[in-house]
Amino acid sequence: MQQSEPSSPAAPAPADVIDVEQAEAALVEHYPRLVRLAYLVLPPGLGRNRRVLTAHSVAQRALPRGRTAPAPTAGGDPGYAYVRLRVLRSALEAGLPLRRAAWPKRAQLPPLLPQVWGLRLFPKSGGADELALDQRLSALDGPARAAYVLRGLERLDDSAIRTTLLAAGCTPDVVATALGTAATVEAQPALLASPEFDPCSLHARPTDLMRRRQHAKAAVAGLAAVVVCGALLGLPGGESWGPDGAAAPPYALNPAGQAALDPAKLTRVAPTAWESSPRTDFSVWPARGALTGDKDLLRRALAVWARPGGSVRVSATPGTAAGAPPGPAQLLYAGEIDQARVVLLFDGLRVVRYAEPKDGTSGAALDFARVDGADAAQSGAVVLDRSDGNVRYLTAPWVTAASVHDLLKPDAAAQKLSRSADGTTAPFAGPALSGSCTSWNALALTDATGTRLTSDLGELVPARLTTGRPDAPHDSAPADWAATACSLAAARSHGVRSVNSWSYAEQPLPEANGTAQWVCTRAETWQGGSPRTLTLFRTPGATASVVAAKSQTSPACGARDPLVLAGVRWKSRAGVWYLVAAGSKKVDSVTAAGSTVPGNLLAVKVARGAKVSLTGSTGGGGKVTTLK
Repeated sequence: MQQSEPSSPAAPAPADVIDVEQAEAALVEHYPRLVRLAYLVLPPGLGRNRRVLTAHSVAQRALPRGRTAPAPTAGGDPGYAYVRLRVLRSALEAGLPLRRAAWPKRAQLPPLLPQVWGLRLFPKSGGADELALDQRLSALDGPARAAYVLRGLERLDDSAIRTTLLAAGCTPDVVATALGTAATVEAQPALLASPEFDPCSLHARPTDLMRRRQHAKAAVAGLAAVVVCGALLGLPGGESWGPDGAAAPPYALNPAGQAALDPAKLTRVAPTAWESSPRTDFSVWPARGALTGDKDLLRRALAVWARPGGSVRVSATPGTAAGAPPGPAQLLYAGEIDQARVVLLFDGLRVVRYAEPKDGTSGAALDFARVDGADAAQSGAVVLDRSDGNVRYLTAPWVTAASVHDLLKPDAAAQKLSRSADGTTAPFAGPALSGSCTSWNALALTDATGTRLTSDLGELVPARLTTGRPDAPHDSAPADWAATACSLAAARSHGVRSVNSWSYAEQPLPEANGTAQWVCTRAETWQGGSPRTLTLFRTPGATASVVAAKSQTSPACGARDPLVLAGVRWKSRAGVWYLVAAGSKKVDSVTAAGSTVPGNLLAVKVARGAKVSLTGSTGGGGKVTTLK
């Protein structure tokens, strides 16, 4: 599974107020992330040593002054959103100039605590890319740095960034300027997560080398390491259940976090619970697999989930929080698959997959996928293992049969997929996600209500494939994707929930060149934003479609705006170039190259390299534009 940077921690819904315990739990759990955020936003002119200490200082002062505080309006975990907002506000205040007529703000003064005497503390040095990014960020003002960091490190969209900066005290004009300025710096989220910007992993050097003996330097450095890293992150404590495998060293946890690490507190659903439950989703999956009683394995999986060590490969689909469980999770599966031990867990919002080799814990992997709001169709299977181009699933208890279809060969018979008693499928070749697209295997799952087609897009949960108008999609047949299956590669590893294919127009081509087909595919994501929309054009006899337009922000071709318009330059068999365009049924006229034609189809002669604008209109006078 492709790695990706984790996004901000999420929760079912924000509350009106938060209490100090919520904020404290979020601060302890996400302390390194919050200090990194402060360090990146603080003014570079403070110097690396003071930036480190100030970053820790503002993070430590992020708790509410009273027992409760109003929750931020932004979504996600309200406790984390609150302390993040407090950290951001203090970091921005630290960059304000001092004024004679006003008392300085607390963040503008040197931090009282933490304080380290006789040492200079600074993060580990990075490479040339980190240095270049640091220089570019140094040239930005505080709000622009904050916008860049919230976009790259916290993975917030512009709307959420705007809300957060306004709540932090920035004016609307400053926020608008900050968003525009931040967009001029190349997005490099991986560099923001590098040790160069980690104020919790530090180098220490003496301030006066000539007056200190060698042993004194070592003692002071050791004491500083304990003060800065031990006291700030919390000392080991609480009950111990044994070795934690690939997990990082433990730290102090709140009671809910401590309970989440206890295998005995895992929820185990009865095998027949789904038959009488009003819900049909991951919450009624029973615990399956031969190792559900292996407490050592379950303990390691929970410990790595809470605090993955440096050797653990962690990946999360976009929009999915990669933080520790908020409380005891639900066990879905624990067993041996091929050469690995695999554990699947569910916390109400995410499916989490832990995998370790049979012969040890070195090379363990931890994968997160957001599945909140999944229905029976979207909780039919979870990836257990991928190896050598093959994929193996665990199917839902209500699935009665599984089969494999090559979407590029719709006339070929389906391949029946065998399953074990616990719902584990036999391995089969995954779709061609790279290189030439010569086949595309999709998984069909059958239950009491029918058969649903899904596709592996590099996530833990396969994406549901539908077809039809965006406001009334229905389950696909393999033939519906024969010409467009290869376009699914564009939706890989983007947290896709479902993909709809809509054949919205057929167009007779000029000079009796046959009839072309226009198709719009739209991939909806679990996080609700960043849909990936493509309009495809296919000429008679062609084995594949051509991408006419694409967008990641347009509502077109979706349930809220079931309108679409696209055009391409096309050459006839006689060598004449045309602009051919087609809109959906409600497009009443199309305008391009100075010509307006009634209806939803247009074909006009154009020069090969001519730049032509294309617009359409509806019967009510509405304007329709192409995807952007």
